[in-house]
Amino acid sequence: MTTIFSRIIAGDIPGTFVWRDERCVAFMSINPMAHGHTLVVPIDEVDHWVDGDPELIAHLFEVTRVIGVAQRDAFGCERVGVIVAGYEVPHVHVHVIPTDSMSQLSFANAAASVEREALEAAATSIRDALRRIGRPEVSD
Repeated sequence: MTTIFSRIIAGDIPGTFVWRDERCVAFMSINPMAHGHTLVVPIDEVDHWVDGDPELIAHLFEVTRVIGVAQRDAFGCERVGVIVAGYEVPHVHVHVIPTDSMSQLSFANAAASVEREALEAAATSIRDALRRIGRPEVSD
């Protein structure tokens, strides 16, 4: 069965993308724990990250690192947190969350919804930061 993330990647459901390459995408979370919360998702459907091809998983975490660098630059956060939970959607995804305290890294803090303008503003900030560090994978 096709996951919601595959439908977003295919363009069947709207997504606010900041990154796209041949193996993965990154788009804004619609239930963010903090402004700029981004999901890094492989294009191929893999349910559990430990079952992924080692090269794919290494690529996902390198993209996660690059997105984190861009978030730190864009938002001036103290840290960038990463969560790989895998319960919400059966498709590997890495939560990349700009934070200023450990307490922000909780799904209890996730917004029930977010305005489209807030998603676009965060995405624009991340894209601009990615461009400043010379990344051609920026997705508009």
